Amino acid sequence: MIRRCTEDAVFCRRVVDCVVPVLCLSLVVVWELTCPLAVMDSLLQRLATCVAFLLAAAWLLAGVRRGSVRELRQVRAVARAAQDVLLRPLPPRIDGLALAARQLSVARGAEVGGDLYEVVATPHGVRIVIGDVKGHGLGAIGAVAAVLGSFREAAYDEAELAGVLRRLDRAHQRHLASLGTPCPPAEEFVTVLLLEIGADDAIAALNCGHPWPYRLGGGARPLAEGAPLPPMGAVPLPAELAPRRCGTLLPGEALFLHTDGATDARDGSGHFFGLVDVLAAAAADAPVSPAAVVRRVHGALLRHTRGRVTDDVALLVLRNDRSRVPAQSAGPDAGRDRQGPSRREAV
Repeated sequence: MIRRCTEDAVFCRRVVDCVVPVLCLSLVVVWELTCPLAVMDSLLQRLATCVAFLLAAAWLLAGVRRGSVRELRQVRAVARAAQDVLLRPLPPRIDGLALAARQLSVARGAEVGGDLYEVVATPHGVRIVIGDVKGHGLGAIGAVAAVLGSFREAAYDEAELAGVLRRLDRAHQRHLASLGTPCPPAEEFVTVLLLEIGADDAIAALNCGHPWPYRLGGGARPLAEGAPLPPMGAVPLPAELAPRRCGTLLPGEALFLHTDGATDARDGSGHFFGLVDVLAAAAADAPVSPAAVVRRVHGALLRHTRGRVTDDVALLVLRNDRSRVPAQSAGPDAGRDRQGPSRREAV
């Protein structure tokens, strides 16, 4: 019933948009035939003719504009729904971890691009992925969808973090095969960082060419040192994949994950963005607020580049609140940690 009413309203609006301009033009033609300009000695007649022409032209232009605005709104609504499904908003809390994230795309009007992130609570612990597809903007969305879709399944199914990474690699290879791209596979790569935070707050990581996160708490320092594995897709994964043990995430500590769009951003003079300095200033506040850190880095990044970023940027912060918000297995508040408002940035 609602759909039928909507269709009838659209039909009536289209009829009005077509009929009214035709009537106006018909009146103008009749006026011209009965009162040609050659015999118009009256200033009033000439003004009436000009007004008729202007009204007809204005109505036509307004109709075209209304149609374009409606179509633009529909396209934006569809794009926004697709973006929310692809890079869905994170809840403010998952299994005692407070979260905040933000995405910045190079493509104008888009909220997603070549960067990806996701956080899920699984029987094996909280698992996090952040990655960066070669290229940026809307052209990289296909690879982002393939990797994220695979992670959302593999994170639950695979008991070992290495199994999750192999599933992501296979999904990426299938995506490249479906494109039939003439480029060598080694030129279509994805940097991927996988993290697992267990029930005992222990951190395990597998890193394929991605920047290491920063541990926030009394300052900002890298979570791990040393060169990561090559980016996923550049070379085959090694036969043995041993996750790196990165200690534990202490209560109140936070992790800052990012893509290289944040570190490679430059100002008009070519100076790189000082990410570490901004993080150190943000981490000086105790307790570290994930949403505040994301806002602070995002604002500083836009000021540094004057809003003209040249690569996609993804920022993700998570803080260990488990000592203050213990997990509950029953009761009216059970499962609240897994729920939250659908917003990309949460406190």
